[in-house]
Amino acid sequence: MEKRLLTRTGRKVSVVGLGTWQFGDGWDHVREHDVRAILEAAVESGVDFIDTADVYGDGRSERLIGRFLREFRTSPGGPPTVATKLGRRGPQETGAFTLDNFRAWTDRSRANLGTDVLDLVQLHTPPDAVFESDAVFDALDVLVDEGRIKAYGVSVESCAQAMTAIARPNVASVQIILNVFRRKPLEQVLPAARAAGVGIIARVPLASGLLSGKFRKDTVFAATDHRNYNRHGEQFDVGETFSGVDYETGLAAAGEFTGLVPSGATPAQLALRWVTQQDGVTTVIPGATSVGQARANAAVGSMEPLSEATLERLRELYDRRIRAQVHHLW
Repeated sequence: MEKRLLTRTGRKVSVVGLGTWQFGDGWDHVREHDVRAILEAAVESGVDFIDTADVYGDGRSERLIGRFLREFRTSPGGPPTVATKLGRRGPQETGAFTLDNFRAWTDRSRANLGTDVLDLVQLHTPPDAVFESDAVFDALDVLVDEGRIKAYGVSVESCAQAMTAIARPNVASVQIILNVFRRKPLEQVLPAARAAGVGIIARVPLASGLLSGKFRKDTVFAATDHRNYNRHGEQFDVGETFSGVDYETGLAAAGEFTGLVPSGATPAQLALRWVTQQDGVTTVIPGATSVGQARANAAVGSMEPLSEATLERLRELYDRRIRAQVHHLW
């Protein structure tokens, strides 16, 4: 597994991490014993970066990860780095992003994860005004000084938010949607992050599963699955579901995408390898709902680079099928 430096933390992390929204809610429910098996398979395959949030299943994801970490078998590299998020337990307004709330939320996450100090805490897609608030980032600095957290970053919806965050001197990472169907961050965000020494955590790399090539027009998603109830942004930013691409448009583009898969790989592995091949990406955090998925995702960490011909055909697919619909957004 390739590792890359998360510069401002001084830690190297696996280029393929593990996203754990599916351990909480928003997807088909993953049973507790399956969560443990997925975590074990990922770590055994070289994954040492796990991303979660305090609101995933109202803390279920954090608690299950914490239980896994308490029983973690020691290895030369030590336990995985765990990044969590805060900020969505209160009103989505700047006045809720206070030091007192940050202390309460991180205390809860520390208890859930069973640790005295959190490796990396990220603001969880807050409103635009939060990114402009000196007081918010001063409060995060206090959390570091108090020893509650080792470092902090931001999870963003838009490139503009990412650029504002990158300019902050102590932001260690920016988590942003990046995939074959969501390429705008390549233009400014990744170059700016590289120049500033800010890590890029790429989320939604499979466009909510579209790039797995497994969906059809008649695919049925559970009532609790955001791919059912958030296709038009009914509950949160529509860009989090299918990367904001209309489902029918995405299906058509995904059909062409599967025709570009290299021999011996899967569509999901092609999608992940494309992300890890982008200059400036530190780690990509696909989810997994099975041991097989966890191992297949991790295998991308040692996969050969995609050819220039494949990269060019992926660019052409985006320009022809996707760009007009989403590139001007976010």
